[in-house]
Amino acid sequence: MRAAIYVRVSTPKQTENQTIEQQIIRLKTHIEEQGWILKTDHIYRDDGYSGANLNRPGLDSLRDRAAFTEFDIVLVTDPDRLSRNYVHQMLLMEEFERHHIRVEFLERPMSDDPHDRLLLQIRSAVAEYERTLIGERMRRGRLMKYRAGQLLPWGRRPYGYQLDAERPRDPAGVRLDKAEAAIVAEMFAWYLETGGTLYRVAKRLNKLGVRTPMGKKGWQTSSIRGILTNPAYTGTAYANRLRTVPAQQRLSALQPVGSGHSSVIRPKEEWIPIPVPPIVSEEIFERVQVKLAQNQKAASRNNKRHPYLLRGLVSCGHCRLSATGRTLHRKYHYYICHGRRNPLHTFRKQPCTARYAPASQLDELVWQDLCQVLSDIEIVRHALERAHGGHWAPQELQARLKNLETGKKQLALQQERLLEAYLAGVVELAEFERTRQVLAQKQEVLEQHFAQLRTKTARRTELVETITSIEAFCIQVASILDHASFAQKRQLVELLIDRVIVTDEVVEIRYVIPTQPEEPHTPFCHLRTDYRSSAAWLQRHHERSRVALAASATTRWKTRKG
Repeated sequence: MRAAIYVRVSTPKQTENQTIEQQIIRLKTHIEEQGWILKTDHIYRDDGYSGANLNRPGLDSLRDRAAFTEFDIVLVTDPDRLSRNYVHQMLLMEEFERHHIRVEFLERPMSDDPHDRLLLQIRSAVAEYERTLIGERMRRGRLMKYRAGQLLPWGRRPYGYQLDAERPRDPAGVRLDKAEAAIVAEMFAWYLETGGTLYRVAKRLNKLGVRTPMGKKGWQTSSIRGILTNPAYTGTAYANRLRTVPAQQRLSALQPVGSGHSSVIRPKEEWIPIPVPPIVSEEIFERVQVKLAQNQKAASRNNKRHPYLLRGLVSCGHCRLSATGRTLHRKYHYYICHGRRNPLHTFRKQPCTARYAPASQLDELVWQDLCQVLSDIEIVRHALERAHGGHWAPQELQARLKNLETGKKQLALQQERLLEAYLAGVVELAEFERTRQVLAQKQEVLEQHFAQLRTKTARRTELVETITSIEAFCIQVASILDHASFAQKRQLVELLIDRVIVTDEVVEIRYVIPTQPEEPHTPFCHLRTDYRSSAAWLQRHHERSRVALAASATTRWKTRKG
């Protein structure tokens, strides 16, 4: 039997203590005792990820490969390792069952008996209830201490303050760090100067050799913004000011979101004020907030005066950052990698060396390739078939299913004859048991192959339906390609192209195809943790409003210039 194992720990401390390695050793030992087969790439692990949500890279990989039934059983030490949420746990169990994959827990073995399944559900519900109850009690307890002025809302001290070493969360122990407080006051003053920007403030601090709050040498503009927008420097720290939400944006479309969470500001009436020593006046703080808002609106990235067809869609193939449109000397238009900017802006030690991409040539190249894709449905058909992992004709699939059905019936007939022979006294009990186990093993293998083939048949049916809808879409838009205006071209580009990746003279175009036009437009790069070309991932997500082509169009720029 082919096995896979899944292990998880929640905190970095558990990772340091190597508890995840202990889980792996226990699971491997059990697999060896059972005589199962475990491949190295079927060990899925999540170090430092909470079991309260499903956004875990190791779990995603496990679910991806389960879609192709590459293993027969998933072994986990405890149900809590799989998920601490009852609904999520049941969702995962049902998903594995649909692919005919059994889930077994080492510490709490379960069978298909209804009582065992009920017990698993009760345990999962109780674990989720306990986790929620503990979290709610801790949240309410913190709020009560905030309102009583007994607790600081700081997980890490803000730059410019010192805390009591023995009671770091006690508001009574907060005092100013004279040197750092003077630097903070200067930062506000520098930014309010004529021509003051976050970049200039960071450059000035680096030139003076001032250390960052983390003790590093180089300041980043994001750190400057965090200080200039912190209201604690006016003399009031606020608890319950931020709340955590799922992350919506990433540094670059070719890079993962990261932790998957970000913070947003709550309504001001929900803030809980806690007095601390002030560093700047409220008037100066408000003037800085006004200037920050004005500078953000006037930022070069918000310049939409020039008609860049691929605005917001181009990425650099070298450093994986976005490339923005820029006009030089009022007549030369380029897409320039964000990584070429000063390291203060890009959080990198060295600037990217990618060349400037002429905007007019790149726009024309991509538009011509898009027209070719829409004019030749075979390109889309071939890419979708390859994404779904096969080119089998329906007749071949049905023939293979029929052969498996015949084999299953033959095995069932042999089992009946074996039982009749045993009842008639022709076969001894030992021989009967041995032969029955052999036939049962063959029956199990045929059932697995039959389930896999049925899954492939269903995917093939879905693929045919998708291609039919895509053909109708291509016919619908083909009539406007030759005489499309810039606005129409821009609409088609936004709808059908997710990213254009430029690597020197090579241009890679990643297309997406709409399958449900009534759904809202969402960039495909926001629907995934990171770009992956596996057909399993595409199969899991193609039900959404847009589906990615596995084979991106790649064109040599030199052959398409001019």
